Amino acid sequence: MGFGDKLKSAIRKIKGKLIVFGILIVAIVIWLVMPFCVAKVNADMAAGHTFLQNMNGSTWWSTFLMEMGSGLSAPWTKIGTCFTENYIGTFLQAMKWTLIFSGLAALVGVAKAFPKHEYQDIENGSSDWCEGGEQYKVLSKKNGIILAEQNYLPVDKRGNVNVLVVRRFWCW
Repeated sequence: MGFGDKLKSAIRKIKGKLIVFGILIVAIVIWLVMPFCVAKVNADMAAGHTFLQNMNGSTWWSTFLMEMGSGLSAPWTKIGTCFTENYIGTFLQAMKWTLIFSGLAALVGVAKAFPKHEYQDIENGSSDWCEGGEQYKVLSKKNGIILAEQNYLPVDKRGNVNVLVVRRFWCW
């Protein structure tokens, strides 16, 4: 099993979780990142300086907290504002970091879903364990005692044709 097959298996295993994770990232962008960007730029304009120049300015903090509160309560009002000329730079910078952190989290999830060994997703006792028709040296494709799909134990075979069937016991 090569790396590509393992990657496909891991993605197939957690595909639903990745979709939910993507929806969660979109929600985080709408409800947190956009209001944060608008609040930061508005606070910078109200205080007449940038955040890094003076973090102790009461004007900056009061404007930021007021804008952030209104953005969290009505995030749809900040969507259009983020794409205007004054706000787009801050928004793209915040989006870059949001996507970097969420991408790293998704990579960790995919890495944890990698198969531990090459037989992890193969049914025990199926013909998938052998390659190139090796099972037909002993088994038959057409007739005999059914073992699996297109795998029959021939009854006219010399030697031991005893069959042990091992499976779960289901009780309802």
